[in-house]
Amino acid sequence: MKLKPKLTIADHFDSVKDPRVERTKRHSLLDIFTIAICAVVCGADTWGEIEEYGKAKQQWLKKFLKLPNGIPSHDTFARVFARINPEEFQSSFINWIQSISKLTSGEVVAIDGKTLRHSYDKSQDKAAIHMISAWATNVQLVLGQLKVDDKSNEITAIPELIKLLSLKGCIVSIDAMGCQKSIVKQIVKQEADYIIALKKNQKNLYNQVEALFKDAIISKFQQYQHTEHRLVDESHGRIVTRYYSVLNNVGHLLDLKDAWANLYSIGKVDTLRIANGKTKLESRYYIMSIDRNAEFFSNAIRSHWQIENCLHWVLDVQFHEDDSRIRKDNAPANFAVLRHIAHSLITQEKSSKIGVNNKRKKAGWDNEYLVSLFNK
Repeated sequence: MKLKPKLTIADHFDSVKDPRVERTKRHSLLDIFTIAICAVVCGADTWGEIEEYGKAKQQWLKKFLKLPNGIPSHDTFARVFARINPEEFQSSFINWIQSISKLTSGEVVAIDGKTLRHSYDKSQDKAAIHMISAWATNVQLVLGQLKVDDKSNEITAIPELIKLLSLKGCIVSIDAMGCQKSIVKQIVKQEADYIIALKKNQKNLYNQVEALFKDAIISKFQQYQHTEHRLVDESHGRIVTRYYSVLNNVGHLLDLKDAWANLYSIGKVDTLRIANGKTKLESRYYIMSIDRNAEFFSNAIRSHWQIENCLHWVLDVQFHEDDSRIRKDNAPANFAVLRHIAHSLITQEKSSKIGVNNKRKKAGWDNEYLVSLFNK
């Protein structure tokens, strides 16, 4: 293989300000970034493991990095990532993602939060940090993430994350925490649509949507633009039937419509569970700005939960995020970005029909395969 390898990802991080004093710099910041990214892709979960990866691959890394003083120590990695501005690091990550991906019109972008459970520091009275992420369900990429101080601050953080993203033509899906006028307004401002879960935290709107569906059912949907879709799941002696229902062009029937930008349709999901002779029925409501049928609505709702199965679960199980003891200053948020970079590189590799864990190992064993991940 002809090297010089092309690890262009580091080019997107050259705008991150170096927090170190000039006279103390023994290693290039981009060298530190590149080694850390490569190491995490290849299975490193701690600063010590990143250092050991660098030492093992030093001769290979010298082919395209400066390394004026060899491989940085684990203390250097820890200090640098603890001091880097996480907003700058996250912004660079978003710029890189936007350079390698193109979202199609109608792409569902799911936004959800996740707590890094072991990022709390009891000795410093520091709570675990909470991250909100945006997940493109079709291309299966993390589009961006933002750190929030605790879960209750998702309401203010979601619009800030949305502002960072290019969402024109996309459909943003959020759980009931995101059912806020300010969030809807920001989505519409960026020429995107929305499907947002509705609960009684928005009591007036919830009551009106519930009443509208009751009236539609009683009238047998006369004078309503209505579609339905049903899905049945049978497994392990349990039967789950989901009934999806959409009423289009009803925004004008809601007193609060003007406060909810572009509100056009409402959706309902009735979930009937039968297991061990017991029956349970649950109903959920949604507000939407789109003019689509119930089958599309069902696909969008199910796509939203990819963020749990394809992102959060993988980060916990394959990248050991919940087990991480990295806690100091900005380090937990910045290491979360490293995991998302690694996750994105690995999931975009489609030629190997192997799992995430095996791809990480293969990247560690095979330098050519690692380089190929950066050049997809």
